[in-house]
Amino acid sequence: MEVKPFETIVREHGPAVLRVCRAVLGPQDAEDAWSETFLAALRAYPALAPGVNIQAWLVTIAKHKAIDVHRAAGRRPVPLGELPEPSGRSGHQTGGPGNPGLGNPGPGGTENFDPLWAALKTLPQRQREALAYHHLAGLSYAEVAVLLGGTEAACRRSAADGMKKLRSLNLEESR
Repeated sequence: MEVKPFETIVREHGPAVLRVCRAVLGPQDAEDAWSETFLAALRAYPALAPGVNIQAWLVTIAKHKAIDVHRAAGRRPVPLGELPEPSGRSGHQTGGPGNPGLGNPGPGGTENFDPLWAALKTLPQRQREALAYHHLAGLSYAEVAVLLGGTEAACRRSAADGMKKLRSLNLEESR
């Protein structure tokens, strides 16, 4: 079997991997995870066994990079638009993580709005991943089950439940 040049692999599977990254992480972090996925794949590609499903292999790497992004986001400080003013005589600051009004407004004070991501992030993580891996990456439910660590039937159920929720959101918005 002839080994394809890595550039061909990126060209053939790059769009599917980017769709998965966007569905799992959202539009802000997707391109960084996509780049990290292909950097890691480039390093491992020479040792890849012949006959491996390359798209499933790349989606597995993308899943691991998405986990890394989630972990890194948990360690990053949350920027505030303005520092809260000290309150009266107690000297404690008003606001904080539990108080409204001090959220993280993204760059420029507003977040980019992506309707697909807005709908996908309402789903539980498992449903979102099952939908992304099956419908966006084109993996079979058996391959999705290996990625998510469950049964094929459970992955089908997660994807079906997620699709049902997305359809109900779409119906509510069109009324």
